[in-house]
Amino acid sequence: MERGGGAVNAPHGPDPRPEPVLITEAEPSLDDQLAARKRKYVIMMVCRIPCLVLAGLTYHTWWLAILFLVISIPLPWIAVLIANDRPPRKSEKVNRYARDAKQIEGRKHRVIDG
Repeated sequence: MERGGGAVNAPHGPDPRPEPVLITEAEPSLDDQLAARKRKYVIMMVCRIPCLVLAGLTYHTWWLAILFLVISIPLPWIAVLIANDRPPRKSEKVNRYARDAKQIEGRKHRVIDG
């Protein structure tokens, strides 16, 4: 589908109608959410590989090797937690019409008690 145009392979030629405007605030589809979670997981696990390699390369400096190992140990756990988390909910603002209060009469009245 072309932007602003129509479908190229439409049965009766290009669609003259413009592309519809998204007017809903629906959540992304479950497939899109799953793809985003998989991407986050892979990124976190790929970050673990350099930590393990650097720990192996810096074994002569024991404190630096241990630092890289300490960083790499919780990464799988964190990656699973982030990957299994659902996207945050959008704050819903309810747009309600608030009309102005109308007055019957705008002058002051004398009140008589008794």
